[in-house]
Amino acid sequence: MVGEIVFENVKKSFIRVDGERVDALNGVDLTIEQGDMVCLIGPSGCGKSTMLRLLAGLDKPTEGTVYIDGEKITKPNYDRGLVFQEHNLFPWLNIYENVAFGLKTRHIFKEKKETVDEYIELVGLKGFEKSFPHQLSGGMCQRASLARALIGHPKALLLDEPLGALDAFTRMNMQDELLRIKHEKNMTMVMVTHDVDEAVYLSDKIVVMSPRPAKIEKVLTVTLSQPRDRNNPEFIRLRSEILKILDFAGKEHEIEYNI
Repeated sequence: MVGEIVFENVKKSFIRVDGERVDALNGVDLTIEQGDMVCLIGPSGCGKSTMLRLLAGLDKPTEGTVYIDGEKITKPNYDRGLVFQEHNLFPWLNIYENVAFGLKTRHIFKEKKETVDEYIELVGLKGFEKSFPHQLSGGMCQRASLARALIGHPKALLLDEPLGALDAFTRMNMQDELLRIKHEKNMTMVMVTHDVDEAVYLSDKIVVMSPRPAKIEKVLTVTLSQPRDRNNPEFIRLRSEILKILDFAGKEHEIEYNI
């Protein structure tokens, strides 16, 4: 498992139903090194989720190329796990069956059966294997979604605001869980977030994006050791720098991130 990701002069445009062209990405160049946790942050609608969809192979660039470990991404593949804001578990399947679903669709469940329990335990859901999604909290369902994405041993885990719908305390606990899994599996993670504090708390690098059509305004390297103190002066400085880049600091704006 490696997981180096490269965006090479990536542009993406859409044609709306009214026929108008919308330019989402405008020449994105970015390298994400193996094992890094990278957060994409920027104004709503700037193309963060579009970048994640291109990475997942759910969409294709209008121009340019996206690579993982030197291979051009052209379609979805189990080497990239994807977790959305909503857990998207199958309500008619219990947690064990949801986590095992990918193995069954790939016809490798018999050989990999023991890994289902391994990943359920990894995300802290041991004892809830027979529970159904409606019987669990939102945070527990997101843990199950993580296990389902991780069980395929992906090179990269792609996270599209997976903690946005959680309450503050559950969100902070899940942030720590993501970091624990990242370090335990030495996995590349790319996460879309609107939460500046979350980006500083989690990231090795923070990619700050401009309004649409998006380009990368700046890539910030976070050198703070883990676990991070949210009151550390460097943490606060980084937060302020990001807000300034986003042009929020000192202006009358409706803040689009949650703590």
